[in-house]
Amino acid sequence: MSYHVLITGAASGIGLGIAEKLCDVGHTIIVADINQQAAQQAADSLIARGGKAKAVAVDVCDAEKIHAMRDALGDTPVDILINNAGIQHVEKIDTFPPQKWQQLINIMLVGPALLTQAFLPGMRARNFGRIINVGSIHSVVASPYKSAYVAAKHGLLGFAKTVALETGDCDVTINTLCPAYVKTPLVEQQIAAQAKENNLTEEEVVNKIMLEPMPKKQFISVEELADTAAFLISPAARNITGQTIILDGGWTAR
Repeated sequence: MSYHVLITGAASGIGLGIAEKLCDVGHTIIVADINQQAAQQAADSLIARGGKAKAVAVDVCDAEKIHAMRDALGDTPVDILINNAGIQHVEKIDTFPPQKWQQLINIMLVGPALLTQAFLPGMRARNFGRIINVGSIHSVVASPYKSAYVAAKHGLLGFAKTVALETGDCDVTINTLCPAYVKTPLVEQQIAAQAKENNLTEEEVVNKIMLEPMPKKQFISVEELADTAAFLISPAARNITGQTIILDGGWTAR
């Protein structure tokens, strides 16, 4: 079966990597990003590799804009919703800018709720839907200087469990992917910020903060995340819902 898959923050990083994998196996990708030009470039790259894709611009923090995007899709269904959009800010809570704290919560917790509200009714009407949240190892553990990010990512788990209970009467599932560090532009930016806050070199940040807790001592690949998302869409996962899928190289086994 091929489906229409809407991925937020799909213009780069994890979102684009998942889009490429799902596009390659025959799904139609709706590339959603706050930057229309970046979304279009990503959609064009998917089409260039032989896939089907379209670009839409959306601010995931704005319910009206989400509904406008849904309406603009017209007869195009959203069978699979992947809540991937995210940002990061590394700073101690004492000086963490309040507006930045609120922004992280809005993008990574409120946004997935608003998008689910918008597209769940259509999934119910068709009696099929898959919602996949891109969480983080920080959905289950914490690190200093990331209070807003950790709070948002922890919140996704409770949100997914609740929606799983509310969708037990139809063929809709919701799960959260929780990878340890993935080498993306977002993580590259973190390395410098972590070095500053912890008074370490960037190499020490990678080895002591990012990889030290992992017995396997390696970054998680985008391909691993994409393949896990593909599995959650498959018939084999139809009874996997409300779950926290952790890809952490053994981090939380300690």
